[in-house]
Amino acid sequence: MSTILERMSLKGKKAYVTGGAQGLGKAMALGLAEAGADVAIVDINGDKAAEAAQEIAAATGQKTISVKTDVTNQDEVEAMVKTVVKELGGLDAAFNNAGMCLNVPAAEMTYDQWLKVVNLNLNSVFLCSTAAGRYMIEQGKGSIINTASMSAHIVNRPQPQCSYNATKAGVIQLSKSLAIEWAKKGVRVNTMSPGYMGTDLTLSSPDLKPLIKTWNDWAPLGRLGKPEELQGMAVYLASDASSFSTGDDYLIDGAFTAW
Repeated sequence: MSTILERMSLKGKKAYVTGGAQGLGKAMALGLAEAGADVAIVDINGDKAAEAAQEIAAATGQKTISVKTDVTNQDEVEAMVKTVVKELGGLDAAFNNAGMCLNVPAAEMTYDQWLKVVNLNLNSVFLCSTAAGRYMIEQGKGSIINTASMSAHIVNRPQPQCSYNATKAGVIQLSKSLAIEWAKKGVRVNTMSPGYMGTDLTLSSPDLKPLIKTWNDWAPLGRLGKPEELQGMAVYLASDASSFSTGDDYLIDGAFTAW
């Protein structure tokens, strides 16, 4: 019987993180690498992805590569998975994290704006999950982790964000559906649903920065989460320690949705 530390270790495992050049994605990639995984930083911004890969490799000693990819493009996603498998020597964990939010009132939102959010937040998760899933089904094992949000469970206030809320709810249900289809094929699919997180983008955004005090006033812990406070769950879901976890949504919001 292996120990819990051995089961939590990602030594020898290969992973990718979409949207990994900055924010939560970069933090998750760093956490996976610190736990022993070789990691591919997947992002539409190739220069930032390369910089993040170099930083993580220097900090952890793990093999870290960058793969410039538009995750809303099926051909590029298929090519990305092949590149990751070739360059890292396999794929054990796929972390589909890329996303965006538009704070536009529904009555004023254009259809193009709606589709932009849907394509990145939901359609890309389908493309990446199925591309990674086909490889994992063939090898008989693998873990897919999709970033949802507490916004799949509540309607945020005071900012309007109907497209974000709808897509994140869709990510959870898509992930549960894939988990059921692939349960007996050795492929696990779970979601992480973060609450308000203090990423550099949030802390510096002229639109979001004024809302932080309001969010904190409503939060039981009275503060935003820190990106590194999600790393433990990311490592757990990518590791063998979570072998009985599939089709689950892990809400990590500092109890924000508990009242």
